[in-house]
Amino acid sequence: MKRRVVVTGVGIITPLGTGTEKSWKGILEGRPAIRTISHFNPEGLPCQIAGEIPDFEIDRFIDLKEQKKMDRFIHLGLSAATLAMEDSGFKVSESNADRVGVIVGAGIGGLSAIEHYNQVLLEKGPKRVSPFFIPMTIINLTSGQISIRFGAKGPNSAVSTACATGTHSIGDAFKLIQHDVADTMICGGTEACITPLCIAGFTSMKALSTRNDSPEKASRPFDRDRDGFVMGEGAGVLVLEEREHAINRGAKIYAELIGYGLNSDAYHITSPAPNGEGAAKCMGSALKDAGVRPEEVDYINAHGTSTKYGDEVETAAIKNVFGAHAYKLCVSSTKSMIGHLLGASGGVEAGFCALSIKNRIVPPTINLDNPDAACDLDYVPHKARPLDINIAMSNSFGFGGTNACIIFKKFS
Repeated sequence: MKRRVVVTGVGIITPLGTGTEKSWKGILEGRPAIRTISHFNPEGLPCQIAGEIPDFEIDRFIDLKEQKKMDRFIHLGLSAATLAMEDSGFKVSESNADRVGVIVGAGIGGLSAIEHYNQVLLEKGPKRVSPFFIPMTIINLTSGQISIRFGAKGPNSAVSTACATGTHSIGDAFKLIQHDVADTMICGGTEACITPLCIAGFTSMKALSTRNDSPEKASRPFDRDRDGFVMGEGAGVLVLEEREHAINRGAKIYAELIGYGLNSDAYHITSPAPNGEGAAKCMGSALKDAGVRPEEVDYINAHGTSTKYGDEVETAAIKNVFGAHAYKLCVSSTKSMIGHLLGASGGVEAGFCALSIKNRIVPPTINLDNPDAACDLDYVPHKARPLDINIAMSNSFGFGGTNACIIFKKFS
């Protein structure tokens, strides 16, 4: 019999602020966090807006000497993991360390350090490149730094599946606990790539919104006037535990994680499969894994990026899977407030799902002023909605056609 898995810690850092409470409060208030880019001068770029973290105080989480060994995406991931562990109250000890693991990934990784040290190399020569450059940039060093900080000696891995990274990380961690490889997992995603090269690359693909004159209105999933997604940065990390393990130590439990689906469109490097075929199969796989009927799901935290094709395809996939029940579901995109955090988005949105269940409320989709005719579900426009959620799903779909879905249930 598979072991049961619960969420006992949530650590979130988003453009709404550092710490779960700030981000959750902003989400429920429907507060947009998109502004003109300040990390660098965006003059000359078609897109000059993003979701930047306004209050990240690195010294609170990481000593100065250690800061210099990490890119910003590691700073954020390690800090979110610290928040999650503090929230969980769980302590790693010599007796349990081998049963505590880490899976925290990123979609792109240390791009800011790569850009910086490439310039250093060209201008000042190879001797001026930091000896920490490689461990600053490689994606698995977030998991590595987390394991070092907490002494977690169990499974240690890193997922890099574009925008599905955080969800795959949590799903993979869930399965390790289910199958008795670990008792506790620190898992999620992190990303910090609001850089000139990254913004330029996405704008060349025509993927980003160019609503520079009204950034707070730029991220508008399912709205007919959307013109692309908005880049964000941040991290979302959960602490997962085997159910009895958590109960025996008197842990606070947000929700139970009950299902995980993953697959591939095998269709195109950036576009989803027509009619959402891959996404639909992924949601169906997660429902099967959870042993849940479609009509039992109350809420879906949608991938909902604010791209024309992506929003329409996800809507079609939801209708395919849920049939008539699709119109009874609450579906919302928290990206409407914080933008698209790429590899961090799945971790952050999983945290929002757990909080939604615990607090009996559905986050809104803001900026949904003129719904696209092809997007005709209940996207909880403008205002959060009280709802006793029993089962919630979180969707993440990434470049390369990689799909991931996880399902949470009210703990009982």
